[in-house]
Amino acid sequence: MSSIYRTKKPSRISAIKRIELEKPSIDLAIPDNFRCPISLDLMRDPVTTSSGITYDRQGIETWLERGNLNCPVTGKPIYIHDLIPNTSTRKLIQEWCLENCALGVERIPTPRIPISPLESSEILAEISSASRRGDSYKCGNLATKLKEIGKESEHDRRCIASAGAACKLSLSFSQLAGESIESITILEDLEKILSSMVILFPLDSEAGQHLTSPASLKSMISILKYGDLSGRLSSVLVLREVVSSLDSTSLESVCRTNGLCEVLTMLIEKPISPQATKASLVTIFYLVSTNERAASWFVNLGLVSLLLEALVDCEKSICEKALAVLEGLFRCEKGKEKGCDHALTIPVLVKKMLRISDMATEFSVSALWRICKACKKRNCLSEAVQVGAFQKLLLLLQVGCNGITKERASELLKILNGSRGNVECIETVDFKGLKRSFD
Repeated sequence: MSSIYRTKKPSRISAIKRIELEKPSIDLAIPDNFRCPISLDLMRDPVTTSSGITYDRQGIETWLERGNLNCPVTGKPIYIHDLIPNTSTRKLIQEWCLENCALGVERIPTPRIPISPLESSEILAEISSASRRGDSYKCGNLATKLKEIGKESEHDRRCIASAGAACKLSLSFSQLAGESIESITILEDLEKILSSMVILFPLDSEAGQHLTSPASLKSMISILKYGDLSGRLSSVLVLREVVSSLDSTSLESVCRTNGLCEVLTMLIEKPISPQATKASLVTIFYLVSTNERAASWFVNLGLVSLLLEALVDCEKSICEKALAVLEGLFRCEKGKEKGCDHALTIPVLVKKMLRISDMATEFSVSALWRICKACKKRNCLSEAVQVGAFQKLLLLLQVGCNGITKERASELLKILNGSRGNVECIETVDFKGLKRSFD
């Protein structure tokens, strides 16, 4: 039975999933053999499986990616590499669209043929050859070509990744980074390679080794300093990806790279995009979470103050990451000193408890616990009581929390109990009524 698309009733479905008609009085029947058996939509890129059934490429690839190994119609085994473009059906669909264009039917463009494993390998071989010759221009252009192909579909991205693109691109980056990077042109070519690697996440350990070489790190720092916005974003995204899988020894080695801490702090102080800010925070979190020396370096760069000021008003995801970094900085003595001396520390940490998310609450409690235990000034404990920490901690234990958060919340209550006295509790939302200067 043919399906009838009526245009008398307005619909919010995207144009890809419906046919828009200019004449509301006319009903247009879409032939059943033009519809994908999975989505029941008009096929845009029909492909035939080994079972003989034709599907829209996106529909059947999604079906197979979800772990289904059999044809939805016949139940026979099918494989993603056996999909054959059904050119005749596609041409019939395009002709049907043209015949009905006066009724508002969109013409379906001819889809690009998916990249094959052989084509992927050939492009990567060219990149490897060019990098050995020091031809950064060709490497950059070929990397951009791979990126554009990979963005076409998940199938193309997987095909490129399975050909070893991450390892070969990272090796090429490392080789070119060993050359002189004073030229802006070379930096632009290196930016293109990093940008192409972003679509290949997660990176394997071999790619990580290439990208954490001294030359590679130096080049990424140069891009973060002098590159355009797109290049700087790609660089910090790759850094985040790489450090997330390093051990503590490797993290300390990376952190010692001249200029790295400064450029990451710069991305917090002068944000270029929310995505870059989040990537920078995650990178810093990994660097300071197991290394007090690294935490001290970031404290010396003024990161404690930057984070506290950012936490006054920021969106949820950035807030969680900023609190995680702040808690990491408070693990070192310099971080605790800066936290105790800063007027925003106590009110910001108390404000974020039970307000953002469970994760934010955990980091807030842990950071406050470190500060209150380290703070030798009695007024810090009084200030915590004044801005409502005692009441929030009681509520937190009542609603329930687990593990280390529960232990630290209980200990905080004992520490703060002696400072309750006649201190008056104030509202922390706008930080009004605080006696300390914000200077």
